[in-house]
Amino acid sequence: MTGYGVSASLIGQPDIGLLTMTEMAAQAARIVAAVDIPVIADADNGYGGALNVMRTVREYERAGVAAIQLEDQVLPKRCGHMEGKQLVTKAEMVSKLKAAVQARRSDDFLIIARTDARAVTGFDDAMDRAKAYASAGADIIFFEAPQSVEEMKTVAGTLSKPVMANMVEHGKTPLLTGKELEALGYKLVIYPNSLLYTTTKAVRSMLDSMKDADTTQGFGDRMVNFPEFNNMIGLDTIRKMEESFISE
Repeated sequence: MTGYGVSASLIGQPDIGLLTMTEMAAQAARIVAAVDIPVIADADNGYGGALNVMRTVREYERAGVAAIQLEDQVLPKRCGHMEGKQLVTKAEMVSKLKAAVQARRSDDFLIIARTDARAVTGFDDAMDRAKAYASAGADIIFFEAPQSVEEMKTVAGTLSKPVMANMVEHGKTPLLTGKELEALGYKLVIYPNSLLYTTTKAVRSMLDSMKDADTTQGFGDRMVNFPEFNNMIGLDTIRKMEESFISE
């Protein structure tokens, strides 16, 4: 669950820290309820200090997510591939991560520590922060926006904890295949905006077509059909369940 995508879809605004923790946790709960696979959920910078982070962890864990992502930006935050980011101190982020680890009720609930320092204070400081966050108890390290394959190799090959890659189309990091990332040493990869961008282009294309043609008839081969969509969202299963409760 990308904060960038949630902000765009819920309020039609950029990812600059406008959403609250409760809005994000509620969206996470809806996503968890809709799928049968583990959900990684963006929790921005924890929405405050160490005590805020503790509440954030508990709300996200209650929502049923498998892993929470916390970053070392100040409030308000920005998308990791935007300009103008600012950081909290390394010590403050370490304290927030320790609070997050203490707050979780299950060790199966994973803490992903993200540093945005590469674009702000440089690669060396970002590496220093990543090592400190690993020592603070983070389960996975998210080194945001490395700017070359060599940097990516250093990140994945140096840190003691599993490292996650973030593939953002037209972002600052080279786009690599899953196999290439694995060869560098990455254990996990996310594509947070790929579906959002693809869907947005499809919607825009359909609306342009409808405006020009005064109908959607010429766009049908690029849509799922009515029965197919109903089947995808489980209508038949729901109907059968409903019928099982009806007594003769």
